[in-house]
Amino acid sequence: MNGRRRRALLATVTPVLEPGERVEVTTIVGLSTVSVRRTAAFGIASAIASGGTVTVIPTPVPHYLAMTDRRLFVFRADPTFAKPVEHTMTIQREGLFRSEIKERILNSSFVLSSPYSETRLKLIFPLISRKERHLVAAAIPVTR
Repeated sequence: MNGRRRRALLATVTPVLEPGERVEVTTIVGLSTVSVRRTAAFGIASAIASGGTVTVIPTPVPHYLAMTDRRLFVFRADPTFAKPVEHTMTIQREGLFRSEIKERILNSSFVLSSPYSETRLKLIFPLISRKERHLVAAAIPVTR
């Protein structure tokens, strides 16, 4: 994550931090995936519909992740202006655990789970965020 994006995220997160809470990691993640087969079908369909003049390929909306020593904050990212647009969720780190890391050519991912909720969250890290992925993964234990 470049300096401008990091400063914008920290400016957004800092007012909601509890006393003594500190930010450990900031990164860009994806929260949903679009399958390769679906992406290809969508691109082909858009090219056929437009007579070959336009090809549209869907991509997941990027999100900012700020991990503190107590919580994970997720914000929807504005890709044009490099700033957080909307607070999506806050997850307590207490009791949080994750699946094994799945490595792919262009990204990697793991699933976060909590004993307090039945909701599971899949975090997808782009290739350039490997360092941050390792930091997040090291802070959250693997599935019990």
